[in-house]
Amino acid sequence: MLELVTTDRGQRDDAEGVETAATLESLLLQVAQGDAQSFSELYDRTAARVLGLVRRVLIDHSQSEEVTQEVLLEVWRTAPRFEQARGSAMSWILTMAHRRAVDRVRSSQSSHDRDEKIGLRDIEADYDSVSETVEIRIEHERVKRAMTQLTALQREAISLAYYGGYSHTEVAALLSVPVGTVKTRLRDGMIRLRDALGVTS
Repeated sequence: MLELVTTDRGQRDDAEGVETAATLESLLLQVAQGDAQSFSELYDRTAARVLGLVRRVLIDHSQSEEVTQEVLLEVWRTAPRFEQARGSAMSWILTMAHRRAVDRVRSSQSSHDRDEKIGLRDIEADYDSVSETVEIRIEHERVKRAMTQLTALQREAISLAYYGGYSHTEVAALLSVPVGTVKTRLRDGMIRLRDALGVTS
């Protein structure tokens, strides 16, 4: 059966709400002094709301319980930092709970991402080594044939620069020609190689 709420009842409920909030704040101030009994009462009054908030963020019940315990332990340790002028005790506690829950989500995500990267790194890609070796040999033969279509000077410059690992300056010194000449030979030789191999740029 529904009950008609009068103005007096509504005012009484409001007054009780204010009284509860004031009680939480006074309890928190006593906890800041190291009062274990006040902490026990504060715990009983706030644990359910903290758990509810944390569970909305984490979903997983066991993790939510764990984080709730961490939050309330943090309340015990950091109670002296509570500033009544900046907000209610419940807001302070719930803000702490929300931050801790979000940190747990981020930590879990980072751990998952790290495990996934390690897992992917450890997966050895399947490949056919015989097939790969054959392809490399065929490609090597194609390049070798294409090199025969270059002038002797181009072939010599490319061999020193790309197979010998020499710089343009070193190739110029070895061939006793200016660096500009080496660059021209290399450029022209690479164009002819590209055309011979059918490579499109």
